[in-house]
Amino acid sequence: KYVEKSLKSLIRSAKNCMQNLSSLELKLLIVDDNSKVENLDKIQKIVDGSSLSYEILKHDRSKYKNKIKNQKTQDTFSNLSSLLTSFNFAKEQANDLIFFVEDDYLHFESMMEEMIATYERIATQFKRDIFMCPADYPYLYMNNEKTNIIIGNRRHWRTINKSLCTFMTTKTLLDKYWNNFYNTCLDRNDPFEKYLNEIYKKEICISPLKSLS
Repeated sequence: KYVEKSLKSLIRSAKNCMQNLSSLELKLLIVDDNSKVENLDKIQKIVDGSSLSYEILKHDRSKYKNKIKNQKTQDTFSNLSSLLTSFNFAKEQANDLIFFVEDDYLHFESMMEEMIATYERIATQFKRDIFMCPADYPYLYMNNEKTNIIIGNRRHWRTINKSLCTFMTTKTLLDKYWNNFYNTCLDRNDPFEKYLNEIYKKEICISPLKSLS
């Protein structure tokens, strides 16, 4: 149910974005990690009816068994290996903006349009590529850390120095910090996003006020 609701909300947001940004070319890639047949059929029907360009990639969790360290649970290993599959596919196939999305988020319809339009505005303003998170994570308010408030497309955004694994960035930054992306998937780090967070010491990462996902 989580996956179904998350996927439907993502599709709604993507279709709304494409209606308002007519020049946008978008492709949806779903990394399937051994779903049950009935669940995969439901996913297939949802994306078939979306009119979006898509691909369902069958994830082979054994592909990285000699690269990823043994984990306490199979679920953790699967999470790391499917994440590495996503990163590798983006590195090989993407050429512009990349949006990595976990399967338990609910997205507002305006999410993707706001992210892309804000990206264009802020990246142009700062003359550099950036990272963007769609969620205004409550845990980021637990520490008294300095932040900058930035005007986006239709709302304000703020700079952050931590994220989870749902974020937007560019192929350029993926290539530049490939070792950080790769090392994120080799073991269960503490915190999980340890190597991603290291990037934000050098690059700009922002999240919306208030949340888009």
